[in-house]
Amino acid sequence: MRVDLVALVVDDYDPAIEFFVDLLGFELVEDSPSLTNDGRPKRWVVVRPPGAETGILLARADGGRQPLAVGNQVAGRVGFFLRVDDFDATYGRMVAAGVEFVTSPRTEPYGRVAVFLDVAGNRWDLLGPGPDRNREAPVPIRK
Repeated sequence: MRVDLVALVVDDYDPAIEFFVDLLGFELVEDSPSLTNDGRPKRWVVVRPPGAETGILLARADGGRQPLAVGNQVAGRVGFFLRVDDFDATYGRMVAAGVEFVTSPRTEPYGRVAVFLDVAGNRWDLLGPGPDRNREAPVPIRK
């Protein structure tokens, strides 16, 4: 058993693809025409970090309630965690690419961390190894 996809509600497909693929370096796994449950056209768009098994389904907001979720998937909390092997290099590349960070990098018991916003305004932790690089750091538990 595994989690295959996680949906992320976005305003539109192409800016979201640009953010995840061009700025973050994710792979575009699929971009196919599809239909909503009531037969209207949509796209099935999946991105994922290179080498990852779990992908993100970029779901364009549709209907009355979904646009309210754009940028607020988890009620303003950090809800997504991107773990990298080289924190400083990735952070520098993301800053140079124009990714908006809302905190400066800091070292926590679980490793290096900085919070950034995705294309929709959702908060993500960029996580990297801490000073003890031989230990895999767990994802922090947020209260």
